[in-house]
Amino acid sequence: MRKNLISFDFIMISFGISPVNLYFRVMEGSIYIHVPFCKSRCVYCGFYSSTLLTYRQAYVDAVCREFDLRRDHLLMGSPVRTLYLGGGTPSQLTFAQIEQLFHHIYNNVDGCEEVTMECNPDDVSPDFCEHLSSWPVNRMSMGIQTFDDRRLKFLHRRHSASQAEEALHLLRQSGISNVSIDLMFGFPGQTIDEWASDIRHALTLHPEHLSAYSLMYEESTPLYGMRERGEIDEISEEVSREMYDILCDQLTAAGYEHYEISNFALPGYRSRHNSGYWHGTPYLGLGAAAHSYDGQSRQWNVSDVKSYIEHIGRGIIPCEREELDEDTRYNDLIVTALRSREGIDMQQLEDTMGTFYLHYLEESTQQNVALGLLAVEGGRIHLTRSGLYVSDMVMADAIIAR
Repeated sequence: MRKNLISFDFIMISFGISPVNLYFRVMEGSIYIHVPFCKSRCVYCGFYSSTLLTYRQAYVDAVCREFDLRRDHLLMGSPVRTLYLGGGTPSQLTFAQIEQLFHHIYNNVDGCEEVTMECNPDDVSPDFCEHLSSWPVNRMSMGIQTFDDRRLKFLHRRHSASQAEEALHLLRQSGISNVSIDLMFGFPGQTIDEWASDIRHALTLHPEHLSAYSLMYEESTPLYGMRERGEIDEISEEVSREMYDILCDQLTAAGYEHYEISNFALPGYRSRHNSGYWHGTPYLGLGAAAHSYDGQSRQWNVSDVKSYIEHIGRGIIPCEREELDEDTRYNDLIVTALRSREGIDMQQLEDTMGTFYLHYLEESTQQNVALGLLAVEGGRIHLTRSGLYVSDMVMADAIIAR
């Protein structure tokens, strides 16, 4: 059976996949800062996080120290175009700790044009927004997930639907004109009409960017255990596909550009940071469980706050490293660039990786082109609307097996 397209949504982080850098002429990079702290954990979250808030100051000090140790090696003097504070919940840091990160990192890079900070709606207060106006943040990403209070409670989210609306209003008042919101669909028992209502509700808030993901059952999460014990039932693939259809139709009708499998933006508001992942920009990941990529290798830090702090305190980067061979570079390209609306530039693939990989791509995708799941246009190969639904299968067909 063909799997739902959303099974690839978090593949880069979950499996450590980094994009192949086909754009060596673009000398720029990005920085991701992982803030793993959460007041409480959501039932679906499979990312590394910690509720040990007492470690926050030591952690921020360690992140600043890691930046000092690694920036010249990984970014090699390239201008940093984007900075992203993700988590976890960055808004769980104190105001002084957030300011410390910006003072130490943002103030010591050149050319940063997009600064994104993730937040939870219940952390967005008038006091928070007053401080926000003095930080270099020009883009906020807020995890709303749904406007149904029953389902928010089911997810163990700390906010209500009304708090989400008020938070977005406060962000606008503070001068933030670029807001991205996250939604989820495919809850147990959710109907098509309920999902359509969530989308309509989101559109009344006029976010510049929207990301939407199918609810996933990650092993070791409480949600996974609930399904395995028979306490809840996962929705069918047919319903999930219909929900995705409605998402694409309603957002494109509202003027949003569907520029990546799960991401939609008003013209001019694509996420530059995330687009860098899909198009091969080197990035430096700071913090526990953060990933980095320099064009030749990828690294990932230890997923443990205490161990991370202890190692950085001794001047040791607690990370594993993998040198990328040509097959891995090609495979990484498939699961990153092919996610985007533009797809893969076939001439550029041949120029940077050679004729063998171009021919392999052409041969391995021939059947999916014939089936209408991929299209070749203007020298690029990209997913079609039908291909979006089974993107994991299409990508798997084009990958070089190990």
